Amino acid sequence: MSIILGIETAASICSVALVRDGKLLAIRESAGAKEHSAALTGYIAEVFAEAGLEYSQADALAVSMGPGSYTGLRIGVSSAKGLCYALDKPFIAVDTLKSLAWQALQLCREQGKNTDNILLCPMLDARRMEVYTAMFDQDLQVVEAVNALVVTGDAFATFAAKEIVYFGDGALKCKPIFESKKNYTFFDSVSLSGVAVCRLAEQDFAEGKFADLAYCEPFYLKDFIAGKPRVKGLYQ
Repeated sequence: MSIILGIETAASICSVALVRDGKLLAIRESAGAKEHSAALTGYIAEVFAEAGLEYSQADALAVSMGPGSYTGLRIGVSSAKGLCYALDKPFIAVDTLKSLAWQALQLCREQGKNTDNILLCPMLDARRMEVYTAMFDQDLQVVEAVNALVVTGDAFATFAAKEIVYFGDGALKCKPIFESKKNYTFFDSVSLSGVAVCRLAEQDFAEGKFADLAYCEPFYLKDFIAGKPRVKGLYQ
């Protein structure tokens, strides 16, 4: 039996879930921009309170490691690490795009879709027509590694023989590009969630696959570039 706290802050959604043996005990989440630092600590306290559990009763803490927002990832990972240090609990790192793919796979199965010939293509918005994406098969094995892609009509042409399922906030803005393709399926109800983080973490927990607290860092994919301060008169 395992109780896992899952934290998802890789994009605009701030989501915290508490799961016991695959069953959701409590969840808190919001999609407001820049709410992570203000909401995360409170959400963690609320899910434990709703479940009637103490922090110390969690068996492990799992967090979405990216790719995604530099600030969001730092907040989620640092919070999870701090709790792991304080509680002496295992730390589990979860691939953000794989957590999206896990949700899409569940939806495919709920709809009775034959998953033998599908590829799962999660997309996170990376501004303009660029997305963070990867490709997974029906066993959530990587078919195409994570990359930052400027989406065009020729994207994923090498996978034309497969049905490709697109989802995530990056897929939403790219939907018009793919709508004319015969092998196109779009899910608009799949979004980042702490529940998916927990469910993927359960297998790692069972197999004892824990991340190193001291050296594990978020996967940003691209370097952080700070903008110029907007102070009048500071720059000409």
